[in-house]
Amino acid sequence: MTKLTLASLLAALGCTVVPSLAANLTYNVQTVSFPGDNFTQLLGINDAGTIVGYHGATVNKGFTLTLPNNFTDTNFPNSAQTQVTGVSGTAGNTNKVGFYVDTAGTTHGFISIPGLPPGIGPFFNVDQPGTAFNQVLGISDVGSHIAGYSSADPTGMTLQRAYIGTAGLFGNTFTDINGLLPVNQNSQATGINTAGNAVGFYLPTADTSVGFLDKNGVISTIDPFGSTFTQALGISQAGEIVGFYVDGNGVQHGYTDINGIFSDFDPAGSVNTTINGVNDLGQLVGFATIDDNVVGFVATPTPEPATWSLLGITGIVLIGVRRLRFRAKRSTSVSSGSDHS
Repeated sequence: MTKLTLASLLAALGCTVVPSLAANLTYNVQTVSFPGDNFTQLLGINDAGTIVGYHGATVNKGFTLTLPNNFTDTNFPNSAQTQVTGVSGTAGNTNKVGFYVDTAGTTHGFISIPGLPPGIGPFFNVDQPGTAFNQVLGISDVGSHIAGYSSADPTGMTLQRAYIGTAGLFGNTFTDINGLLPVNQNSQATGINTAGNAVGFYLPTADTSVGFLDKNGVISTIDPFGSTFTQALGISQAGEIVGFYVDGNGVQHGYTDINGIFSDFDPAGSVNTTINGVNDLGQLVGFATIDDNVVGFVATPTPEPATWSLLGITGIVLIGVRRLRFRAKRSTSVSSGSDHS
């Protein structure tokens, strides 16, 4: 007896196998501006839709955002400037990371842990020992895996070394990954997921940049569309990677990388797009220049109508397959008194 499969049924119906949704995604885009400011950057988002970032081009001030426009100031205590770069967990139980500049002008990494007893935290320094400059740029959705970089240069402009590690109430750990990269130059780790897979970028020369993925210590490069200037800035638990690249005309675009399939993304009317974060629902956050203002954006994926149609056909076919399998089981049961399927 011929075994009936989904693929054979699709072929009989004249359908192709369901493609990757990467090629069919469209997005509903919402732009976001901090009230009274023309400079807003959204840098991270968790699965509950909690967003973090900062506003103010000259003096950076961190915030936490719940859509549509509920902003909460989030700044390291007594800091001169703060950027909140990543957020983990779910609503009401979120760790946040970022960096701040103290009143002496030194840049430090930090983690903010909610729900601690009074007088403890919630902000804690995250500085790699023996360094003079630190930035934490990403945190995993679950746990306390972090990604960032440090430098022995107090300005942070040279001697950058990408790291991954952990951060928390009882201390921090750091693992230098700069030595794994093809070129041992300035590098930054910018995002990490719960599996410990990290993304970032390194600078082979002063005017080129290459994205990378660190998967269990194995480095692969991320270079959409042959760009000579690419940065990978975020990764989801499912492995979707986001960032930006510069095309041959010098125009900066956001991009997504889903299972090795690159797609560029620019909000309508924008230039200089950066996608900085992605959650497990495929929602993107970042910023772009629109009408001479730097505005944040949130992009929520919606499959194209053609994809929904194909998925609908597939659902009908799957129902048919289940019915056929059920009938086959009943037939087998009558003839042999057992079911070996």
